[in-house]
Amino acid sequence: MKSIKEITPIKTDDPFVILKHKNALFDYPLHFHNEYELNLITNFKGSRTVGDSVEKLEGTDLTLLGPELKHVWKSDNPISNAAVITIQFQEHFLHSKIMSYNVSKDIKKLLELSKRGIVFANPTKQKIIDLLLSIDNNDNFKSFLSFLEILHILSTSDDKKVLSSPPSANYSQKRESRRISLILNYVKHNYQKNIKLSQIANMVNMSESAFSHYFKKRTNLSFTGYLLDYRLGVVTKLLTETNMSINEISYTAGFNSLSNFNRAFKKKHSMSPKEFKLNYLKEVSR
Repeated sequence: MKSIKEITPIKTDDPFVILKHKNALFDYPLHFHNEYELNLITNFKGSRTVGDSVEKLEGTDLTLLGPELKHVWKSDNPISNAAVITIQFQEHFLHSKIMSYNVSKDIKKLLELSKRGIVFANPTKQKIIDLLLSIDNNDNFKSFLSFLEILHILSTSDDKKVLSSPPSANYSQKRESRRISLILNYVKHNYQKNIKLSQIANMVNMSESAFSHYFKKRTNLSFTGYLLDYRLGVVTKLLTETNMSINEISYTAGFNSLSNFNRAFKKKHSMSPKEFKLNYLKEVSR
């Protein structure tokens, strides 16, 4: 499904822009832009699509989306009572001087992770609602401090969940150790091959057992679990962005058995690849 590029209203000398809409119609198609975007939606019932994530929603939704991440919200109600508050800020904010200070390390990590899309639950959500309501414009220092406080609260929150898979969001982990970065980069460029644990352990001069313990400690996933998740992420990217057949997608993503592929996909998404694609197209097109 193709997405369009949105030109946002932020100016080059603005730290951010804040937009507020009542009775939002959610009639904008699947899109992306170069800026970060924090979205608070209240009184909403419908669906949210971010990368390859599609979720049904009701109530209040708070998300942080990184640059070039495709997204769309679709309302179930023809007459909307939903309200939207959006803060957009420029991509280069991540590389600004303020982000180079040690006190900003959590915010920098948050912004890197937001390239996959992040959704927040309570109590973080309620804290951010109160702060967002206090910001009327972007032309005074108090508003800028509130903006930084919002980013700090989000960066230290335990109530966040990542939405999209790395391949679908074109995401790469830049703050990992040299060994982990080497491994993740190898997977990124070789996931179609038959990758063995012994081969990866040799790459970083470790035994299989030592490497397995090390990788699990650093990523909270076994290596085989990470490799499977990465391949499934490639699958959802191809399902949502191409017209390739299921067989072609399975082979392209590195699965050597169609039955194993279907079983793994259904275990993760609770539906078949075909059902996933139909559901995705239905949500972004309605």
